[in-house]
Amino acid sequence: MATTTATPNALASGRLPKRFPWALLAASLLVSAGLFTLLWMGGPADGDFDVVGTVVVGVALYAVVVYVASRLIEGSRRAADRLVTTLVTFAFTIALLPLVSLVFTVVTRGTARFDLEFFTYSMRNIVGDGGGGLHAIWGTLLITLAASVISIPVGILTSIYLVEYGRGRLARAITFFVDVMTGIPSIVAGLFAFSLFAIFLGPGVRLGIIGAIALSVLMIPVVVRSSEEMLRLVPNELREASYALGVPKWLTVAKVVLPTSIAGIMTGVTLAIARVIGETAPLLVAAGFTANMNLNLFDGRMQSLPVFVYNSYVSQGTNAAASVDRAWAGALTLILIVMLLNLVARIIARTLAPKTGR
Repeated sequence: MATTTATPNALASGRLPKRFPWALLAASLLVSAGLFTLLWMGGPADGDFDVVGTVVVGVALYAVVVYVASRLIEGSRRAADRLVTTLVTFAFTIALLPLVSLVFTVVTRGTARFDLEFFTYSMRNIVGDGGGGLHAIWGTLLITLAASVISIPVGILTSIYLVEYGRGRLARAITFFVDVMTGIPSIVAGLFAFSLFAIFLGPGVRLGIIGAIALSVLMIPVVVRSSEEMLRLVPNELREASYALGVPKWLTVAKVVLPTSIAGIMTGVTLAIARVIGETAPLLVAAGFTANMNLNLFDGRMQSLPVFVYNSYVSQGTNAAASVDRAWAGALTLILIVMLLNLVARIIARTLAPKTGR
């Protein structure tokens, strides 16, 4: 009776214990901390301990040691996998740290004035303590809403033309100008909107609608590019099946192409709104700033949260600490508005997305 001998798997023939990498990482960090402690004790008396250098050297030491240990026990392929995993994880952590630090700083400093008064009062007749950002919140919402009303239809219709209808020189020209608009500095958009309205209304005019148009100049190319990519991802088989049933092209786009790509389009629209909602330079030029409540986009200057934060930090008035606290509270409010927009966009995308199940 013939017997078969199982061929050992080269990758599974030797394995490091599951907890060994974590123990090795802790040991590497301890060694690095000991080295930097010696350097710190031998350095200037007023010097600070180098935490960043400790972590970087510790991770580098861990990468080398875990690669050597894995190569000796698990083989070259597994060792290379562990080394690349370490480098990718470290790079991800480095990219994430600034975001975590930013959010932590804004939350900790913004909560000092994140109270009911901040959301119910404006800065009218306020030179010291007190006051709030109600006028700036309303201004941001109204200006961003007006910019979205202008930009979203124009951007989506432009992307539909480029994907479904555009051919030849006109389509190439539109694509070229959209690419150019993507890199326009925000201050240029503000100067364009200001100069455009100055022709008709005279120099020095500043209105909320001018700020909305300035933001729409920045927002349109983002909507066009993101929507165009989403529309191109729709399989051509869906279009051909609709055409085979005798459905005209415009109805195919409205009933098949757009519903299929609506989730991605909403994500792109949300990114476009988040791109412009924090702009300061164009609104300083086009909408100006004011301490009064103004809900009319077509009459007078209008405050916005980014300009409110900038003005609170630059013009600190009689109480610098109170003004800085208002600036941090405005920054925290702006971040929360962007988060809320993302949640609303996800809900809308999930609601409007085509249902694939039975």
